[in-house]
Amino acid sequence: MTPALLSSLAQDLKGCRFLLETGASHRLLDQLESRSLDIVVAADLGTESSDDGWREVHPLLAEPFLAVTPRGRSHSDLPLIQYTARHLMGRQIAGHLARQNLRLAHRFELDSYHAILAMVAAGQGWTILTPLALHHAARFRPQISVMPLPFEPLQRTLSLSARAGVLRDMPAQVAERLRGLIGSQIVAPAQAEWPWLGDTLRVL
Repeated sequence: MTPALLSSLAQDLKGCRFLLETGASHRLLDQLESRSLDIVVAADLGTESSDDGWREVHPLLAEPFLAVTPRGRSHSDLPLIQYTARHLMGRQIAGHLARQNLRLAHRFELDSYHAILAMVAAGQGWTILTPLALHHAARFRPQISVMPLPFEPLQRTLSLSARAGVLRDMPAQVAERLRGLIGSQIVAPAQAEWPWLGDTLRVL
């Protein structure tokens, strides 16, 4: 979605220069607070958040966590390939498993969607990821199966954040453009492929 968003913004903001930075959600929000970044799109921190009202938040997407296995195989006879607990998403998954009193055998903990899905596609294990993560590594889709979690469901939300009152109406305008792109490029294709997702995957 990024090229389409930047192209659209560049047409309207003729005098603007754009710096794009990617990284873990909590690190990006730290950079927003320190004024290194002006606008951040990141997963909501939930109980880890304590911003004391210094930022404005524009919700974008709600998405469920899903079980991803090698095509035609069950998770029950495979080890879990974990998304790293050094990032927020990995901590959310680990916390959810702990609340379910689940101790799943695992040997690998990785911070790359591509690497995780390559291992799943090769039959090395199963994993827990979101539709957005699957969108980033679409080339592995023919070799994997996607299904609801085999235990209590879990979901997360992503939002656009900016320092409150600094950029006037620009954050709200950017968020609205992003919702359109998310709807057409993420939500609609995923719901077409996995209709059982229903409104667990939705634009906010």
